[in-house]
Amino acid sequence: MAGSARAAEDAPRKEEPRVELRAVAELGFLDVLSHSLRQGSNGTIFRFPEDGGQDNLYTFVRLSAELSLRGRHTLVFLVQPLDLQTQVVLRRDVTIDELTFPENTNLDVRYAFPFYRASYLYDLLGGPERELSVGASLQLRNATFVFTSADGTLRRTSRDVGPVPLLKVRVRWPLGPNWWVGLEADGSYAPAAIINGDSDSATTGALLDASLRGGVRVTDQVDVFLNLRYLGGGARGTSDDNDDEFGDGFTSNWLNTATVSLGIQYRLPALD
Repeated sequence: MAGSARAAEDAPRKEEPRVELRAVAELGFLDVLSHSLRQGSNGTIFRFPEDGGQDNLYTFVRLSAELSLRGRHTLVFLVQPLDLQTQVVLRRDVTIDELTFPENTNLDVRYAFPFYRASYLYDLLGGPERELSVGASLQLRNATFVFTSADGTLRRTSRDVGPVPLLKVRVRWPLGPNWWVGLEADGSYAPAAIINGDSDSATTGALLDASLRGGVRVTDQVDVFLNLRYLGGGARGTSDDNDDEFGDGFTSNWLNTATVSLGIQYRLPALD
């Protein structure tokens, strides 16, 4: 036993390629834990699971590409679709941006919050099997909220595009020759409106995308993993740039979700 351990220690460490490309995909389901929206300071607090029919499971898809340089520096580009559409019958009057949807209205609801994220990571360990990386991300939000009566006579919409800076950390640790566990998190708390991408508003925003995963290396090019994720955040405040808005510009929107997904990572053949 001691000889085997000594031999393993003396074995040469596997070196990482100078340049490596990786493609990662996840597929699973998303559960809305809680979700509320208030449009206008006199608006109704609209709770999506209770009022808007977001009490089902939804398909979750995530795609990303990674470029690793010399085993230390990693660039990541991620695409996250998120578009929840429901149809409900209102059980109470709901006011959104000064427009009231009466009780018993047949209501079509769309909540879309897809985003794109670019990240940079620096690995403090620099090993081929262990990773402790820190860095930053820049996320581009692309939000659309739509409330429409089924007959089309009542409608309120809200759209928003803007950058969101985030801090990022990623850890991967081996459990054996092929098995491993890891965690990854992107997050921010932004009390300043300019950080939220809208210099004309007084808002406070927060976002956390945190996951725990366990995986196995199937081949030299392919890993598969199970991923548990919390994805949530929101913003509260009043925008001064409300010329195109029906209300007073106040918004409070908070979303908390959990996802379970299966993932696959494919390493392209080394370029060096």
